[in-house]
Amino acid sequence: MSINLKHYKEILLMRKAELEKILYNLSNEINDINRCEIKDEGDFAAASMDSGRDYQIFLAQKKELEEINEALKKIDEGTYGICEMCDEPIQEERLKIKPYAKYCIICREYIEKEGKKHK
Repeated sequence: MSINLKHYKEILLMRKAELEKILYNLSNEINDINRCEIKDEGDFAAASMDSGRDYQIFLAQKKELEEINEALKKIDEGTYGICEMCDEPIQEERLKIKPYAKYCIICREYIEKEGKKHK
């Protein structure tokens, strides 16, 4: 399998820039909400809900950014597209959908099943 590393690096760098912009804006929104002086309980509840939802989005996008940075590092190291669990190549169809995938589909399914058993 021959992966077009340049293509995936471009995709990852574009998504990275997009996420950095989103995270910057979300961070500012969360800070603005936290700085507001809210006097009404209803407004406070609504602002808290918005802040909590923004924070959950922020955490999810921050995690994706970390995974993208790891994938970019792997491209530089020459280990991109190799499953971290079985050391087999990750299917290109999977990389097209999730270019920062760490695991092949078989190992990903195994990890998800194991995770559900331990909950």
